[in-house]
Amino acid sequence: MFTAKRVARLRWACRRGMLELDVLFLPFVEQAFDELPEGEKVVFERLLTCDDPDLFAWFMGHKKCEDPDLTYMVQKVLQRVKV
Repeated sequence: MFTAKRVARLRWACRRGMLELDVLFLPFVEQAFDELPEGEKVVFERLLTCDDPDLFAWFMGHKKCEDPDLTYMVQKVLQRVKV
């Protein structure tokens, strides 16, 4: 269950060391996170624990993520932010 406190921590975790990631994560968590099924929320939370260089490479298409759940979430974030 994602309590208000847990969601607030997620919002804080969306603030990364790279502006390129901030502009992906912050709008996603503000506009789309609440609509996700519980399982996808957990995957998004796990995605935020990854290192910035890996995240940047996955989102920019420079490297493929080996975890299918994280790959799915990367694509979901990219699709949502493009809309």
